[in-house]
Amino acid sequence: MLKVNTLAVTEVMEIIPERHGDARGFFSETFNAARLSEAGIDIEWVQDNHSFSVSKGVLRGLHYQRPPFAQAKLVRVVKGAIFDVAVDIRHGSPTFGDWCSLIVSAEKWNQILVPAGFAHGLFTLEPDTEVLYKVSAFFSPEHDRAINFADPDIGVEWPLSGLEPVLSPKDRTAPFLRDIDSGFQFQLDGTPQ
Repeated sequence: MLKVNTLAVTEVMEIIPERHGDARGFFSETFNAARLSEAGIDIEWVQDNHSFSVSKGVLRGLHYQRPPFAQAKLVRVVKGAIFDVAVDIRHGSPTFGDWCSLIVSAEKWNQILVPAGFAHGLFTLEPDTEVLYKVSAFFSPEHDRAINFADPDIGVEWPLSGLEPVLSPKDRTAPFLRDIDSGFQFQLDGTPQ
């Protein structure tokens, strides 16, 4: 059984795979294309990525790839916990610039689906956090982009709790959403273009 919950920006979803435990530990089918399709999620995944963050307070994002290499992402945590964020960057969308978040953790055993046309970011809530995620397009350095995590027009409420986020140089100097052309236009059927 696969549980799917819609988040505040309706195209972004929480996915909770079933987990079966006993005295030995547990077993979980973390990805099943047929079950996702039954839930209305028909995305072809082409690449798996794995990130490791040593400390609490690592902030990665807000990242996206421009079309034609736009990426949907299916994100899960195998160790630790993250505050995960999706931002609608589809020009003309009724939710353009809106964001939603979800705590994704090994303990909760949940995942977040971030569709193409959304920027994605995460903030580690625990040290030694490991994140695995599937993407729907191969990495393309020429199409790889970032939006500033502190963009005041977006206003993500990161749970910094007094921490100075650990950022890459790319993320530290990323532009604001108002200063870029994301390359995405909203389509009534939700398809990024």
